[in-house]
Amino acid sequence: MSQSLIEIAQNLKEATHKRKSVGEKILDVKVQLIYAFNGTGKTRLSREFKKLIVSRLEADEEINGTKVIYYNAFTEDLFFWDNDTPNDIAEPKLKIQPNSFTNWILEEEGQDQNIIANFQNYTNDKLTPHFSEDYSVVRFSFERGNDESPEIVKISKGEESCFIWSVFHSLLEQIIDVLNIAEQNERSTNKFNDLEYIFIDDPVSSLDENHLIELAVEIAKLIKSSKSELKFIITTHNPLFYNVLHNELKDDRYKKYILKNLDDGTYNLLPQANDSPFSYHLYLKSEIEKAIETGQLSKFHYNFLRNILEKTSTFLGYTNWGELLPEKTPGERDSYLTRIINISSHSKHANEEVFELTANDKRVLGYLMKNTKIFEFFKS
Repeated sequence: MSQSLIEIAQNLKEATHKRKSVGEKILDVKVQLIYAFNGTGKTRLSREFKKLIVSRLEADEEINGTKVIYYNAFTEDLFFWDNDTPNDIAEPKLKIQPNSFTNWILEEEGQDQNIIANFQNYTNDKLTPHFSEDYSVVRFSFERGNDESPEIVKISKGEESCFIWSVFHSLLEQIIDVLNIAEQNERSTNKFNDLEYIFIDDPVSSLDENHLIELAVEIAKLIKSSKSELKFIITTHNPLFYNVLHNELKDDRYKKYILKNLDDGTYNLLPQANDSPFSYHLYLKSEIEKAIETGQLSKFHYNFLRNILEKTSTFLGYTNWGELLPEKTPGERDSYLTRIINISSHSKHANEEVFELTANDKRVLGYLMKNTKIFEFFKS
């Protein structure tokens, strides 16, 4: 049944309070993992969830009493480059908008060195952040290990995202450490006594696969180290990140979903009940098959098909995805099929950008789905 994002946020909240018996234990749902394509509404969902949990806007400004902390695109807005003056262009600096969370982690907890270590782990061990004394500004340079004064550089957007995540990562570590102390009067701070939820939306999408796997493993490790009643909601558009988290977090306190937006502006949050990890290629395959059944095939479904073929051929060690296509005669591939896929999935000219497929293109796509033998081994 389709729902609004507000209703889905309510369902996510209610799921964390549903207790189930596993043997002699009574367990709450601790982690909810959501996969969705970019543009589906993951960031909007995180905002709706926060508004549902936080009843007053003042909680944005104060740590004490906060019930939910989230990482999403709005978190990145707390960090910005000031290029208004010639000096800022010559010596670029990343400014931090004053807020209670970064003030606490940097000024009170002195976590700047951990932030630097986390950042360099995901980027380059020579690329070094330098915080100003009041922690309102960060400059970056490549340290060469000599006496020369390093040049201040403006880092890329991907590196900037890594830096911001590193700040949040250090904050999350400290929060978990504090709340793992059961007795409130023995904690180093009472700032997080009311905290109930951590919402993480697509932490760093610009990482290469190795670092993305490492990030997913680190997040799972942090979550598993949490002994308090903290609940975690994680959304992502990256299938690899999703699969790694699934494998790392799979237990009796974990739920996973796919979020889909519908043409009427509503959404479906679809539980994934199977025990195996969600596979991106299986999802794409099912989307093509549904489009064939309903007669709703469009050009982008050829992109889905090519994506499946490219990833599968790489996994199986083929040098060319065309080797997976049906044979015209024994030992000979049908070059026409390869050409149709190439034309329909990659266009160089504006006049080729047509959303609808011809009747013949639809027929070919249906033929490929039925006769490409590799699909026999896919179980939806």
